[in-house]
Amino acid sequence: METLRNAIFVPHGAPTFALDPGAAGAAMSQLASQLPTPRAIIVVSPHWDTAVPTVSTATQLETIYDFYGFPEALYKIKYPATGCPEGAQEVVAALQKRFDNVATDPTRGLDHGAWTPLRQMFPDADIPIIAVSIQSHAGTAHALAMGEALEELTHKGFLVIGSGNITHNLGDYRMAAMQGGQTPAYVQSFADWVESELTNHHVQRMMDYRQHSREGVRSHPTEDHLLPLFVAMGAAGKDANAKAFYRGISSYVIAMDGYTFT
Repeated sequence: METLRNAIFVPHGAPTFALDPGAAGAAMSQLASQLPTPRAIIVVSPHWDTAVPTVSTATQLETIYDFYGFPEALYKIKYPATGCPEGAQEVVAALQKRFDNVATDPTRGLDHGAWTPLRQMFPDADIPIIAVSIQSHAGTAHALAMGEALEELTHKGFLVIGSGNITHNLGDYRMAAMQGGQTPAYVQSFADWVESELTNHHVQRMMDYRQHSREGVRSHPTEDHLLPLFVAMGAAGKDANAKAFYRGISSYVIAMDGYTFT
């Protein structure tokens, strides 16, 4: 296959994805097996949302259960990842070239948006992890700029993983669940639109997706779960080609599309 860039966007779905990863999980595992072993992984999850870009400098990363009301088995899962304080400082330095205010957190662990896909892709937890937050208030251009700042590290052995979902409307999920789990048509429509825009290098249209796609607005009442895609896009570089390594829709009204860059 083509040489992969050290930047990918993966789905993490609902927390139960950790118990039943299905075809999406299998595709993620296969993708990980094709990647060179990273020096460290930079993971960006929508479930760590801060005022300014923040980098975890923790040495040991707690498995955070940032959800409630799910099967007890989920709360017994551990992902015993180690941090990378030295690499975290390189991440901070890279981000400071683009942003005036960059913070660190010496205790932040991994929320389910981070540990769920990492556990699927790197089950031995033997690669150091550096968590980086999003800023949902700052929009898509800010997220892309974060990725662009991290691009230099992808040439130094770091793997950038953006974790989120192509669609994420929990209100529609609840409605669909009450109506037998049927996924509304807009989910597929927006997933198709995203794939077309990415493969045709329409970066500006992607950043302005709320103006160009009515389905995009419905797919994301809030932008947090799509922003990690823009981080991955920026980290991949301006000449990168996006390719879907998995396409599928779940009854959670979440398009489980994952992308890698070549």
